[in-house]
Amino acid sequence: MARTAILFPGQGSQTPDMRDLVARVRPDLLELAVEAVGEDPFPRADEGTNFAQPAIFCASLAGWEALGRPDGELMAGHSLGELAALVASGALDERAGIELVVLRGRLMDEAGRIAGDGGMIAVLGAGASDRAEEVADAHGLTVANDNSPQQVVLSGARAQLPAALTHARELGLRAMELDVTGAFHSPMMSSAVPQFERALGAADFRTPRCTVVSAVTAQPFSDPRAELADALTRPVRWRETMLTLHALGADRFVDVGPGRVLTGLAKRTLSGVELVNA
Repeated sequence: MARTAILFPGQGSQTPDMRDLVARVRPDLLELAVEAVGEDPFPRADEGTNFAQPAIFCASLAGWEALGRPDGELMAGHSLGELAALVASGALDERAGIELVVLRGRLMDEAGRIAGDGGMIAVLGAGASDRAEEVADAHGLTVANDNSPQQVVLSGARAQLPAALTHARELGLRAMELDVTGAFHSPMMSSAVPQFERALGAADFRTPRCTVVSAVTAQPFSDPRAELADALTRPVRWRETMLTLHALGADRFVDVGPGRVLTGLAKRTLSGVELVNA
C-alpha cells in the first residue's frame, strides 16, 4: 500500500525568505525561538549553528503547518531535522523541541571551537558513496553525511582536507570544502555530548503518532534520547534512511523545507517515487 513520508531538513537548507514564512504562519513559534535564543536567530542564521539550527527548526515546522500539517504515515529528519520530525509526530512538544534545538546548536558551535580547526568536504559524483570511505580512511577523516549515491560529506581536522580533496579528485570524483565552523558528525563534537545527554534525559518523550525513522540507525526510533545524543558524533545515514522509508512502503516524499535539499537527495537515491516540496 502506498505511503507518504514527511521529510524535515537539517543545517544548510536555510533560505533568505524563511523568516517571513514563520512570522506569517507560526508567529508563536518565532516568539519561542527568540525567547530561547535570547534574540531573533534568523538574521544571524549564516553565522553558526547556534543561530542556524533554531531558525531552520522553526522554518521546517512552519513549512509543515503551511502544508496543512500532513500527518504522513512515516517521517524522518536530516540531522537537526530529527527533532522537528519528533515534534511533528507528537513525540515531543514544541517548547521542549526548541529548547533542545537551541542547546544543540550552541553546544555544537562550542564543540567546534574546543576541538580546534575542524572542517568538512563534500565528495560528489557517480560512485561517491562507494569511494568516500576510502578517502576518509586514508586521511583520518570521518564519513559525516552519506546523503545519496552521488553525495557524501567527510568531516575532520582542517589540515587533512587538502590531501583528501586531491585524493577524491584523483578517483574521478568532484570534491569541495564546505563553509562550516566545525567537523560536525565526527568525534570532534564529543565535548557536546554530556550536556546534551542530560537535557535529553530530562525531556518528556512520548510515543509518536506515526513511524519516525532515525538517520543515525536508518531504522525507526527505538530510544530517541540515545539516538539523538549519538547523532552529534555519528554519521547521518540519509541514503539508507531513504531506502528504509521506501522499503516501509513510502512512494511519496514531501520535503517541508526550507529549501529543496531533501527531495533532491531522494531523487538521486530512489526511482519511480513522487517528490513534493513545500
